Amino acid sequence: MERMIYRPHVRHMELPGIRLVSLDRPFYWLRQGLTDLLRTWPISLAFGVLFAALGYLLVNYAWTWPHLALALTSGFLLLAPFLALVFYDLSRQLDASKKRPGVRHALTAWRDNAWSIGLYAAMLMFLVIAWERLSAILVGLFLTGNVSSVENLYSVLFGSTEHLTFLIAYGLFGLLFAIAVFALSVVSLPMMLDRSKVDIATALVTSLWTVRENPAVMLLWAGIIVVLIGVGYLTAFLGLAVFFPLLGHATWRAYQDLLEPGS
Repeated sequence: MERMIYRPHVRHMELPGIRLVSLDRPFYWLRQGLTDLLRTWPISLAFGVLFAALGYLLVNYAWTWPHLALALTSGFLLLAPFLALVFYDLSRQLDASKKRPGVRHALTAWRDNAWSIGLYAAMLMFLVIAWERLSAILVGLFLTGNVSSVENLYSVLFGSTEHLTFLIAYGLFGLLFAIAVFALSVVSLPMMLDRSKVDIATALVTSLWTVRENPAVMLLWAGIIVVLIGVGYLTAFLGLAVFFPLLGHATWRAYQDLLEPGS
């Protein structure tokens, strides 16, 4: 059965049709992403290890600055859509040639739409910096104990209910940032990579409309992303070396599934 397509109308913007998909589609995207990962595993896993190692080193560097360690750990989710650019292009190359893709093309694919993708990266960096400053403010306001390291922070937070207010405030603000980035990123970067004439405003608005028209599917997809990234963190970033490429490839498949083809 042909799926319904919603065609949003926004003045001065030409938006693609948005497919209304069933609730099981995120699992289809994961299966397709796994297929891509297996076909490109030398490159994909190499980048996965690189990004996981980078995350591990950043968090360990900030170990004696608890607010910074917290901000970097959660901030990875904010930067992840951009870092996954290489996986989007690897999947795109598979579609184009059906052969093993090249790493050079994956690293330079952004140049076809450099201005829009650059603005997207700048937007994410602004959000990460804003989140780091907000994190520092929340730690300064709510944590009055002697917090000198991440281990000490965990003992302070989870040793009693005294700092429950901080946990609630930090969680709520973090959730708001995560929702904003997710809604703006579901299809925007793959779209700008795939369609060189698409500007950042059109891509972001398309992403927002996609979330609006598929709310239950997007909620499930966001939950899957959080769970897999969370498992990656809990395994000292080792799991991230596999889950991050998997999610990157799956995001490309989600983009293809959710939007009508365009130029």
